Amino acid sequence: MAGYVIALDQGTTSSRCILFDRQGTPRSAAQKEFRQIYPKPGWVEHDPMELWSSQLSVMLEAMGKIGARYSDIAAIGITNQRETTVVWDKQTGQPVYNAIVWQCRRTAEAIEHLKQSPMGETIRAKTGLIPDAYFSGSKLAWILDHVEGARDRAERGELLFGTVDSWLIWNLTHGEVHVTDCTNASRTMLFDIHRTCWDQEILDYFRIPRAMLPQVRPSSCIYGYTSPDVTGGKIPIAGAAGDQQAALFGQCCFAPGDVKNTYGTGCFLLMHTGEKAVRSQHGLLTTIAATAGTRTQYALEGSVFVAGAAVQWLRDEMRMVHTSAQTEAACQAVPDTGGVYVVPAFAGLGAPYWNPYARGTIVGVSRGTSKEHMIRATVESMAYQVYDLLEAMEQDSGLELRALKVDGGASANDFLMQFQADLLHAELRRPRCIESTALGAACLAGIAAGWWRDEEEVRQNWQTSQRFIPNMDQSRRQELIRGWKRAVRCALAWTQDP
Repeated sequence: MAGYVIALDQGTTSSRCILFDRQGTPRSAAQKEFRQIYPKPGWVEHDPMELWSSQLSVMLEAMGKIGARYSDIAAIGITNQRETTVVWDKQTGQPVYNAIVWQCRRTAEAIEHLKQSPMGETIRAKTGLIPDAYFSGSKLAWILDHVEGARDRAERGELLFGTVDSWLIWNLTHGEVHVTDCTNASRTMLFDIHRTCWDQEILDYFRIPRAMLPQVRPSSCIYGYTSPDVTGGKIPIAGAAGDQQAALFGQCCFAPGDVKNTYGTGCFLLMHTGEKAVRSQHGLLTTIAATAGTRTQYALEGSVFVAGAAVQWLRDEMRMVHTSAQTEAACQAVPDTGGVYVVPAFAGLGAPYWNPYARGTIVGVSRGTSKEHMIRATVESMAYQVYDLLEAMEQDSGLELRALKVDGGASANDFLMQFQADLLHAELRRPRCIESTALGAACLAGIAAGWWRDEEEVRQNWQTSQRFIPNMDQSRRQELIRGWKRAVRCALAWTQDP
């Protein structure tokens, strides 16, 4: 009887594979980094063949570590960097160009033109997204416009498009299956999230042939089987979801009002809103949530541009700490920040402010300000930015936060987690298995393959490692929040003429 479910976690800088047992415990893992390609300032690419070869190699390595054969694997689930765009030849499987990564800004000018046209509002209404170079649609159009012969070949039905999940599934099945799941489709800027289909009006605007696009399937279903040439035998590929939606599922956020936050280089905060697609009035994104059922469910998503990256700034540029882990002790060495606030708007401010011209600001500095005050203010800035997003989500959705589930590297910082709980005046729950993204992909696949019965059985496996209960005086909490809002106004004022 099969003993494991595989999660393939294809990220922005590395490919990973984790084998989970029936209790949702990681049993084997492997990881491999790959090249980041920067052809011009603001341009970011990956070699699609390197994405595929690195993902295949770590899967075989992780299986080999524990002697697992294909017959020991119940299913494969895939989670991936979202929005990254691949175009390849339908017959040969050869990419026609490098993958254009979600971070790439080469289409920013075209998007600004789009925003000024009626299509900007059409895209917002249909896709739930704010038009941006971040998403796949304009990247795909760029490839068709700039790779010699690509548009003619696409119109003849010779080329295929996919986000990274589609590219991996196509290769795992040796070209037999061209699919994506609804969560990845919802991040392309080409997909109507209300009718759950590719939108012809948007395709016409970008001049994208529909024949290029993958079939859209639920996040939890059997898409096909691996080719024996690839894995030695047939393994069902039974789950796929974009990384943040996979993490939402892995954190067992299945009901309206359930919220998770991933503390990474940036932060990704997602709130489940059930079968209601909530349109944000605060610049949040409306997106499709991964589910094990067939009914479409939705989430609100907000991003903090600079979270863990601010700690990296302290370490690498300011040289205030040697390692990120040292920040926790520095934070606890002082009773507070001494009135200092750091607004890490290194790349502007996202939701709910949406000002790309704001810049990093430090306020409240006095003669008594120490290095520890600066470190603590920088760490606290992560919690303040999450507070801003969650406040916007509650106002948009009408749902009140019950508890926040956390994951990502900075969630290991107990000081930050307690401060976040105090600021939100809500309980934080850090899971025993911090691999929420990979676990979500594994659970989606395991349910579809019948390895786990349903979401409730998955929920029973989820365990809290530590709870953080708010204990800050309410007047002190309000005082700190007012100070943060003033600091943000200073960062925004930088953009204004004197």
